[in-house]
Amino acid sequence: MTLPGFSLQPGQSIFEQVVFAAIRAFVSGEYRPGQQFPSVRTLASDLKINPNTAHRVIQHLIQERWLEVRPGIGAFVATPPEARAADRARLLNQEVEQLVVQAKRLGLTRLELMEAIEAGWDELEGDRAEDIG
Repeated sequence: MTLPGFSLQPGQSIFEQVVFAAIRAFVSGEYRPGQQFPSVRTLASDLKINPNTAHRVIQHLIQERWLEVRPGIGAFVATPPEARAADRARLLNQEVEQLVVQAKRLGLTRLELMEAIEAGWDELEGDRAEDIG
């Protein structure tokens, strides 16, 4: 499968869902630096999405430096650049704010949110450990 465990959720942007699934695959180690990423055609076919959306996803991942292009060969997972401390803090603050707003919208308590974060962290670490072991 192109993006393991991926399934489209109604009511959410297909583009954003696929970008998130790809980044999750990079972070969890399902796709490693240097590994070839599926072509636009393969991505569109496997995920049953519009080829234009698949193209936008790949272009976005290239722009965000998750993928690099090797002319005539395809797109490959890039080695993530080292982020500066100020950039990391700014990006993390934005993501945390979005997460907290979403949790409040769902009526979650702070404890439920923290438990969900820990479970998500453990799951990603578990995915990586399974790949190594």
